[in-house]
Amino acid sequence: MGDESEWMKLPIDQKCEHKVWKARLNGYEEALKLFQRIGDEKSPEWGKYLGLIKKFVTDSNAVAQLKGLEAALAFVENAHVAGNEFGSKIVTLKPVVKALPKQFESREKAVRDEAKLLAIEIYKWIRDALRPPLQSINSVQLKELEEEWVKLPTSPPKQTRFLRSQQDLKAKFEQHQAQGGDQSDGDDEVDTVAPVDPYELLEAVEILSKLPKDFYDKIEAKKWQERKEALEAVETLTKNPKIENGEYGDLVRALTKVVGKDANVMLVTLAAKCLAGLAAGLRKKFGTYAGHVVPTLLEKFKEKKPQVVQALQEAMDAIFYTTTLQNMSEDILGVMDNKNPSIKQHASLFLARSFRHCTQATLPKSVLKPLCAALIKQVNDSAPEVREAAFEALGTAMKVVGEKAVNPFLSDLDKLKLDKIKECADKVELPGGKKGAGGGADKKPAAKAPPPAEAPPKSSGPPKKSQASASSKRKSNSFTILFNVCQIEVCEELAAGVLPASCLQQLDSTNWKERLASMEEFQKAVETMDKAVMPCQALVRMLAKKPGWKETNFQVMQMKLHVVALIAQRGQFSKTSASVVLEGLVDKVGDVKCGGNAKEGLTAIGEACSLPWTAEQLVSMVFAQKNPKNQAESLNWLANAMKEFGFAGINVKAFINNVKTALGATNPVIRSSAITLLGVMYLYMGAPLRMFFEDEKPALLAQIDAEFEKMQGQSPPAPTRLTKKAAAMDAGDDGEELEEDGGGGGGGGGQDIMDLLPRTDISEKITPDLVSKIEDKNWKIRKEGLDETAAIISEAKFITANIGDLPLALKGRLGDSNKILVQQTLTILQQLATAMGPGLKQHVKALGIPVITVLGDSKVNVRAAAMATLQAWVEQTGMKDWLEGEDFSEELKRENPFLRQEVLGWLAEKLPTLRSVPADLMLCVPQLYICLEDRNGDVRKKAQDALPTFMMHIGYDKMLKATGKLKTSSKDQVAGMLEKARAVMPAKPAAPAKAGGKGSAEPRAPSGMFENTEKDIRTLYNRSIIFPGAAGKKPAAKGLKDDEDRSGPIFILIPNAKEQRIKEEKQLKALKWNFMTPRDEYVEQLKTQMSTCFAKWLQDELFHFDFQRHVKAIGVMIERMENESEATISCLDLILKWFTLRFFDTNTTVLMKVLEYLKLLFAMLNREDYHLTEYEANSFIPYLILKVGESKDGVRKDVRAILGMLCKVYPASKVFPLLMDGTKSKNSKQRAECLEELGCLIEGYGMNVCQPTPAKSLKEIAVHIGDRDTSVRNAALNTVVAVYNVCGEQVYKLIGNLSEKDMSMLEERIKRSAKKTAAAPAKPSAPERAQREHPTNPNATFLRKPAQEDPNKLNQARQNAQHSESSHPSIPREFQLDLDMIEMDQSRVCELPDLVQHKLDELLEPIMIPEPKMRSVSPHFDDLHNSTASTINFVISQVASGDINTSIQALAQIDEVLLQEDKAEVMSGHIDQFLIATFMQLRLIYSTHMADDRLPKKDIIRLYSCIIGNMLSLFSMESLAREASMGVLKDLMHGLITLMLDGRVEDIEDGQQLIRSVNLLVIRVLEKSDQTNMISALLVLLQDSLVATAGPPMFSDLVMKCLWRIIRFLPETIDSINLDRILLDVHNFMKVFPKEKLKQLKNDVPHRTLKTLLHTLCKLTGPKILDHLSMIENRNESELEAHLRRVVKLPGNLSGHKGDRGNEKGGLRMDDRMSKSKVSDILSEIFKKIGSKENTKEGLTELYEYKQKYSDADLEPFLKNTSQFFQSYVERGLRMIESEREGKARIQTSKGRECVLTVLSSNNEELKPAVYYERLKILRQRQGLENNPQHRPPISSLLSSKPSVASSTDMLNSKLSQLKESRELYQQEHNTHSHSPTHTHTRSASPAANLDDLKKRLERIKSNRQ
Repeated sequence: MGDESEWMKLPIDQKCEHKVWKARLNGYEEALKLFQRIGDEKSPEWGKYLGLIKKFVTDSNAVAQLKGLEAALAFVENAHVAGNEFGSKIVTLKPVVKALPKQFESREKAVRDEAKLLAIEIYKWIRDALRPPLQSINSVQLKELEEEWVKLPTSPPKQTRFLRSQQDLKAKFEQHQAQGGDQSDGDDEVDTVAPVDPYELLEAVEILSKLPKDFYDKIEAKKWQERKEALEAVETLTKNPKIENGEYGDLVRALTKVVGKDANVMLVTLAAKCLAGLAAGLRKKFGTYAGHVVPTLLEKFKEKKPQVVQALQEAMDAIFYTTTLQNMSEDILGVMDNKNPSIKQHASLFLARSFRHCTQATLPKSVLKPLCAALIKQVNDSAPEVREAAFEALGTAMKVVGEKAVNPFLSDLDKLKLDKIKECADKVELPGGKKGAGGGADKKPAAKAPPPAEAPPKSSGPPKKSQASASSKRKSNSFTILFNVCQIEVCEELAAGVLPASCLQQLDSTNWKERLASMEEFQKAVETMDKAVMPCQALVRMLAKKPGWKETNFQVMQMKLHVVALIAQRGQFSKTSASVVLEGLVDKVGDVKCGGNAKEGLTAIGEACSLPWTAEQLVSMVFAQKNPKNQAESLNWLANAMKEFGFAGINVKAFINNVKTALGATNPVIRSSAITLLGVMYLYMGAPLRMFFEDEKPALLAQIDAEFEKMQGQSPPAPTRLTKKAAAMDAGDDGEELEEDGGGGGGGGGQDIMDLLPRTDISEKITPDLVSKIEDKNWKIRKEGLDETAAIISEAKFITANIGDLPLALKGRLGDSNKILVQQTLTILQQLATAMGPGLKQHVKALGIPVITVLGDSKVNVRAAAMATLQAWVEQTGMKDWLEGEDFSEELKRENPFLRQEVLGWLAEKLPTLRSVPADLMLCVPQLYICLEDRNGDVRKKAQDALPTFMMHIGYDKMLKATGKLKTSSKDQVAGMLEKARAVMPAKPAAPAKAGGKGSAEPRAPSGMFENTEKDIRTLYNRSIIFPGAAGKKPAAKGLKDDEDRSGPIFILIPNAKEQRIKEEKQLKALKWNFMTPRDEYVEQLKTQMSTCFAKWLQDELFHFDFQRHVKAIGVMIERMENESEATISCLDLILKWFTLRFFDTNTTVLMKVLEYLKLLFAMLNREDYHLTEYEANSFIPYLILKVGESKDGVRKDVRAILGMLCKVYPASKVFPLLMDGTKSKNSKQRAECLEELGCLIEGYGMNVCQPTPAKSLKEIAVHIGDRDTSVRNAALNTVVAVYNVCGEQVYKLIGNLSEKDMSMLEERIKRSAKKTAAAPAKPSAPERAQREHPTNPNATFLRKPAQEDPNKLNQARQNAQHSESSHPSIPREFQLDLDMIEMDQSRVCELPDLVQHKLDELLEPIMIPEPKMRSVSPHFDDLHNSTASTINFVISQVASGDINTSIQALAQIDEVLLQEDKAEVMSGHIDQFLIATFMQLRLIYSTHMADDRLPKKDIIRLYSCIIGNMLSLFSMESLAREASMGVLKDLMHGLITLMLDGRVEDIEDGQQLIRSVNLLVIRVLEKSDQTNMISALLVLLQDSLVATAGPPMFSDLVMKCLWRIIRFLPETIDSINLDRILLDVHNFMKVFPKEKLKQLKNDVPHRTLKTLLHTLCKLTGPKILDHLSMIENRNESELEAHLRRVVKLPGNLSGHKGDRGNEKGGLRMDDRMSKSKVSDILSEIFKKIGSKENTKEGLTELYEYKQKYSDADLEPFLKNTSQFFQSYVERGLRMIESEREGKARIQTSKGRECVLTVLSSNNEELKPAVYYERLKILRQRQGLENNPQHRPPISSLLSSKPSVASSTDMLNSKLSQLKESRELYQQEHNTHSHSPTHTHTRSASPAANLDDLKKRLERIKSNRQ
């Protein structure tokens, strides 16, 4: 019982899972009661048992199982939806149908029977959709099913059970049952049962992996059988009815290539079938490839074999279902003009089949219009099959969308053809029994004869009667008589019926007066003639009768032209009639007397036949003439006509070609008219027009630009004339047609200007070679391909949508591993968007969707480029094509936080701007819900932002229903979010007013294609385009209404609202106001925050996209500022934030108004004693500082004024760091202004403002003294001088180390400022004092100042003291310290000013004397010549620092220099020095850091990485690498090899990687260094390693490996190496290790290495190698010479024939065996030069170098016969050369290649006495005062023999001593040149002595006062 009592206490759900069966039984019983008790089917209780129900019915205990079944039944009845009574909408059938075939295979008959019954029930609901999934079951079972299915009633079943959420349906159902059972309304049934798509019930099959491995090889094979095998394999796979999505680009391309290029028609048929199968299996997912396939299929219709045509038709039809007709229309229109009738026929037939599956919604006028225009051309084709196909297509279109929609496009067809189209329309049967829009067709009177042509169609309804009758009458006249050109006899007969006989007789009279009288009668007749009976063609033909347009009398001609205008205005004037008179009008348009009438006639024809047609005829005729007057006047008429008629329908391409002809005319009048016409066109077309004239001559282009400039900002005028067709439509309430044709008041109308632009087909340039380049494995070739593509698009300017194989190639590059190529591809896609325009739509699936994938890239710049591309594409395509299909939702399925953030943010921005979206947006909702619970906070935030925008289109109910598939916990959470989103759901944008109605007086903007349909703030900020004419009539009226409400307060004072906003930002509930450019979310947040405390009308104005509204709003804010000051302060944070947004605008008007308001605002805040909070200041000041760098002086001046005022309402010490940040800007003006402002702050507020510390701030400021920009340098100098004025000499400590050049500039500036300040008055002026008194507490953060605050006397005294200091810049710091002491003594504070006023001038004088000032020697003295070198020396010295971070920082600075090719050269001359510092650091790491367990090993690895990185950078530049000397290379290689062998490194994490990097570095050093130095270094290193026994055993092996590598380079480098030096090193090596000793070593590798080196050298140089032994002193004793002789096999001693080779310095070497005659010759030559006047210096230099090389040379024979004077001269000259060279070596340390280590420490410690003693000793020796003076040596022993090779450590020590000497020498020489000896003494003594004296005197003064 104990056990039972335990489980009895458990909850029900736990009992149901208990291991004891009794517990489970009890649980089932209680669950049963619970299920019957719960009333709400959506109760969360059901969720607990959802996973347990299965266990209820499968319980192992029979008794418990029975009870479990009962409970399960109760669960299903009350909680779940089940059973056939609910219908197929409620029960999801897909999983059931998927499992059904397996049940038919069950061994249990009962299961099979139940499966059969279930199949029958499902068939009732979904009918034939069930057949495909069951095709795999046993044929007998299938037959039985078929028999049962036939017995079922044809009427669809009805739902008999309803969910609780369907109670309204249940009530309806019960009502119908009560009224008569089955007599219910059929329409309701249609609504309740939607047809099920069998495709949805199928399981997708993956086929890509099943393709034969050799498919792509076989498909290219030469044998057709192999190609056939490949295609058959694909065909089998594509027969699967549903194919899984994947990357089919390569497969589609291969199949398309077969269709397009294979000669075997059987294979073409197979490939077309494969494409059809793929399209059918993939459905919408195939849409990506449609644009690539369709052009090829259409072109292949030239094949006439039925099997090919049928396969192509199937493929085209299958593709139609995967995309939209709009996307395919471009390709179809492209083949409609093809010469091959078969292609035209099948294109039309495809359209006919496609139209059948369209509706009015999917076949809009924008798609139908161009297709109808192309089909109308085919109606008149010579081939009958083409005509028939066109009639069928037009008839189908008429059936689908109705006569009303199609008729406007058929106005030029005659009645016979119209009847034919209607006949075709009547025959069309739409799928599914749809009636179509032309419902009248069903009511046709079949039995009766067709009605007469004149009668209007009966089906046209009352509203259209008048129009229809007029139309039919016009057609009966014009088409039967006028459309076909009438015979002259017929015309005469018709004219005689309406004109007086006398008129006709006198028309061709020879007497002009009779002709004039005849014309007057003619005019009267026309004026009184009825429009309906006026035979226009007959009348104009009478006018054209001889003399016709050659009339010589101007009066008659004027009358004739006027009559033409009357006929055109009053009659049914056709294009045929127009063509009779146009030539005459054009001929007279330039005539002085008749031109006006001719233009009147042209205008009348334009009204009758449309301006586009008239204009096209006009330009073609006038440019066929050679009359310049006619050409100029025609262009003038055109310019005026465009303004009157608008731009709609104009053939831009034809115009541009003719305008270009006119621009090339020699007559300036024609050119001027052409430019005027271009100006008018620019009004309508905007900037794209200019692109067509970029190739014109610069002078002409300048004129065009000037004309365009005049038109800038103007709107095109509202059209004042309409074509008669448009006017008729307008009168007949057919405004939609007007909008479509653009003929109405819209000018540019509804037609996009981009559609009018002539476009180039670049498909031929997208060659297979180019595509293969883009897809190449080598990234450089891929880049080359992309560059070519960009060039092709750029050259074409505007292109058609046909771009060949380019989409698939570019798609591949979007996933390129090289991110640079990804960005380049995105740039090309942006180019495509601009170039292709609206045609881009058909590439959205192929190229647009992959751009979304790139939004998931980890790099910010790549994502930004992808987003820019996306925006550019959407501008051209709109959003609809993106949201259609599954592609978008598939992208959101990718679990990439970056992609989800970007896409959801973008959708949240775009969806509110759309009036409607495709239903497929619903597919994104499940992914949206997943994102709401994403781990990434940013994704969740973006998803929450997007939620209301989804809801505005989908609706709350649907979205709530979609949560049903979520887990219970997620469902509740998402439902809560939906509730919140519902509250903030935006309203859908209102439909735009139609442009083109009668009442539309508002013209369209000039750049129609750039119109902003999305009112999203971000776009408006980033664009500088201002769209004129934004406010139509309705908004204006609304504005008037709003004006009535503008009397109230503009700001609403809400208590604690600001504090709440501050709190939200601190708690991260709101975005912190911090950005580079204002993003959309910031703007939205600001709008939300403003909505509660700003008047609505004001907020609307502030966020309006028209800048003039902003100006007005600011004006109102200025007016109300004083009255609403308290409310203004309460909203201050929001006001300031809005102004920061304006700082990102480019409009100067707004900016000046903003600054005006800010000046008034801060003045008001100061009056109100208000202090800005940090929250307010940080949201505003950084953005204000951005504008201090504005190019306009006025703006900068205002910003500086505001910054000055800011310090009255915000502590200057807090403004200071913000200004310091401003000095880091790239804008030099901003840097300069910020530095100036910093100087002002220091002058006004003292050093306390310098935050965080004066030293840190001053160092950063001083850096700018070396700036490239003069204004920045001056500003930095002025600021440092301001500091000097405040704190005197201490400034030098604060600014740290400066280069010599910068320091000299600063000292000069301080000197000049000292002179100026000396003359300045001591006391500050009243305004200055007032300003300085204000920031008494620079760190104050009070919101408000106390009402009345007494000024603090101590602070006032400090200000006075500071001013005192600034007026005497030479006062030492000691006095200032005493002032602080006095300041602490509160009792004597008041007396302090008296002390300052004491006459201390005499005490100050001595301080002014010394120059330069005595202070610690700073590093800039190390370099006497070059400031850059000084900086480099200092940085290099830090590389060897014992502090790891210091070393890393120094290495980073050097690496930055080395990585910039233009700057790397400054390292020249410092390479040895840098390398010494580097390997010293390597030694330090090896010996110290690695042994120190306290140091993190990661830091050591980081330091090693920095060193290796620097070395790699250095040794990648050969010019610098070759500067490394032999000794330095030796030590460097020693360090690197030691590192490679250090076992401790391998044990560290990343140690192996480090060693690999070192290995790479060693190879780089071997390759790039000077080869002579490298070989010498390695030989010396090998020698040392073999001598030493303590080193690692592998060391010498690695050195030898390096030597072997160098030996491999010798064939390439032999010409550049110094063989003499190398052989000398080999000789030295062999002296230490003779042949015998080498053989005694443990291994023979050193011996073989040496032999190989010498053998290679001999092989490359031959016997000449023996000429290179000149540097070896006793070479006969050398093993080397003997060895070389053996190798080159030369007998005897050839030393007498060897030419002495020079060493590196180019001098000569003396040999023991050198003949005396040769020596005599050389010296004779040198002494000759010394003796000659011109060459004496050269001779002395050569003699000096000769002595240096051959110290044993005897000069006595040459000097003994010369005079004493000559001997002294030679001796003096040699000494001068010696001292000169020695001096250079000591002083010019900056040019040396060794490391310069300063004696001073980095913080300027004082020098120790020992150092001074050492210097003194050196000086004494130099001046000959040392105890053991050296006597002057004789001339023959002036110089020692050649120096031995020193290691870098020796060089370092010598440099240290040189440095000490050079400093002392510099000071000594400087003092000697600058001052007299006495003066120098005074200077050295005065600082200490005078200072003590001054202190004592000051003490006396103090004691006297006491």
